[in-house]
Amino acid sequence: MSGTLYGIGLGPGDPELMTLKAYRLISGAEVVAYPALEDGESFARSIAADVIPPDAVEITIHIPMTVERGPAQAAYDKGAADIAQHLDAGRDVVVLCEGDPFFYGSFMYLFARLAGKYETEVVPGVTSVTTCAAVSGRPLAARNEVLTIIPGPLDEADMQARIAAAEAVVIMKVGRHLPKIRKVLDALGLTEHATYVERASLPSQLVVPLEGAPCEAPYFSMILVTKGQDPWLN
Repeated sequence: MSGTLYGIGLGPGDPELMTLKAYRLISGAEVVAYPALEDGESFARSIAADVIPPDAVEITIHIPMTVERGPAQAAYDKGAADIAQHLDAGRDVVVLCEGDPFFYGSFMYLFARLAGKYETEVVPGVTSVTTCAAVSGRPLAARNEVLTIIPGPLDEADMQARIAAAEAVVIMKVGRHLPKIRKVLDALGLTEHATYVERASLPSQLVVPLEGAPCEAPYFSMILVTKGQDPWLN
């Protein structure tokens, strides 16, 4: 019989934010797979490092950080093939994914390649969005508010239109797009309503008003925007 594929959400970075189910599955894993940068560093593995059994087989999926999709797709093809070998041999495979597997998560690309062939279970994780709200003390939405989540790489004009039409906004994947995002929020008069968060839940966490944010932002940074009076105060 084939093994089972598990996509494990690890949460935003603090190992204590892993779920009990994630902890159980990782600590008992025979095979553990995870994405890593081309230089070998894996944020996902670092979160679960103290839980991975010392005798577990580890599969590193090196993902090129390029704008072109081709190299990354090839990396996921190879990763899926390596995982399939273990599944075909009857071994379960635990795939680590920071955040939640189905919320901008890397696991979804392996899921697309393998879920139709093997028994698969997805274990949700704490998202970076909810973590940033928690550490900044800014509820995301209340009552009938609609929350809009916007990726930082979005085109400037499209981003401005979406934020203008939104009630509460989260801007993810800020990184090198911070100057563009600042420009958009300034144009909309929303800078004073924006909170900047980077590396939420980690020791290097930073939470400041957007006006006091650094000039350069890491990939793992986010901006929360609320408009007008906070509805949860009434």
